[in-house]
Amino acid sequence: MYQWLTTRLAASVLLLSAPAWAASGDAIVIGSKIDTEGALLCPLVGLTLKAHGIKVIEKCGTGATQVVRKALLAGEIDVYPEYTGNAPYLIKNVRFTPGTFRDAASGHAAGAAADLAQNGIVWLKPAPANVTYGFAMPAKLAAAQGITSLTQLAAYINAGKPFKVVVSQEFVDRADGLKAFEHAYGFKLAPSQLIILPGGNTAQTESAAARGTSGANAAMAYSTDGQLAAMGLVGLNDTGAAADIYQPLLTIRSEALKKYPAIPAIIEPVFATLDTATLSRLNARIVVGGEPGTKVAEKYLREKGFLK
Repeated sequence: MYQWLTTRLAASVLLLSAPAWAASGDAIVIGSKIDTEGALLCPLVGLTLKAHGIKVIEKCGTGATQVVRKALLAGEIDVYPEYTGNAPYLIKNVRFTPGTFRDAASGHAAGAAADLAQNGIVWLKPAPANVTYGFAMPAKLAAAQGITSLTQLAAYINAGKPFKVVVSQEFVDRADGLKAFEHAYGFKLAPSQLIILPGGNTAQTESAAARGTSGANAAMAYSTDGQLAAMGLVGLNDTGAAADIYQPLLTIRSEALKKYPAIPAIIEPVFATLDTATLSRLNARIVVGGEPGTKVAEKYLREKGFLK
């Protein structure tokens, strides 16, 4: 009896709050994170689908990782760009083998299988880019202290020299964020050495470090950030390979894929062109050049022949 009532109530809720695509003429609803790369990848997907006659509703900048992920699982959006290395933090009750996400192929295979089985979310083929965590410092400070790698940064920190880094809350909380770097390189930051910003937009963390906001002299960065040189910053080499591999890919609800089975064949060739250097260059056009993400995406798609 209880099970029957639960089923009826669930059905009623679905009828009253149907997924966005069902209420919008069977359009695909695209979301994204609130960082620079989300502002690029969201319209990149939307413009490509539109070019193939698929109706699209864009909800770019949906929110931080957990917000956009919840929107996908709730059916508020149908697709959004995610990263392979995030699987352990998005797919609950799955214990992945240690080291799985240090390898691109095994990370994608494990994450795709788990997300499909547990949540009905399909992972398309990832881009070859690796959008992984890192650290950046003002170039003048790095040169003066002879710091080019995280090994040298650790020695600088452990020597008690002034260090304050601008980071996101997610970077602090996650096991593959700050904790992974502290473990790999043998340093430990005090709370007073952290300036924590909401969200994960490295344009903000890096800008604060470049300006020296509140004494900051370092920032959380991504490997595809193209604005470092323009901000007078330099990325530090992760010689100890502390970070997992984060390849961009499109995640899509199974129900939406059944309605539009051509989406993988449409989107995967576009993502196949996005290596680390390319994403860095495109991101720079947004952050440094001040171009809207949609314009950058459109120009790139035309350059590559995906748009006429």
